[in-house]
Amino acid sequence: MSDRIERAEEELAHLRKTVDELSDVLAAQGREIARMSRLLGLLMEREAEREFAAGGAIPLADQKPPHW
Repeated sequence: MSDRIERAEEELAHLRKTVDELSDVLAAQGREIARMSRLLGLLMEREAEREFAAGGAIPLADQKPPHW
């Protein structure tokens, strides 16, 4: 009986370690996604300003598609 308890405790410890590692990976991915979202927003703003400066029209990203 004690062998079964020891194996269960070892497996539980392993599973806890795995959950902790996955939690760390998930948190890191969340931070990376947030960073990339901010950068994408900045790039979109920069491109819209460039389009406006080049032609003086509404940036293409802000225009409705022709079928609307």
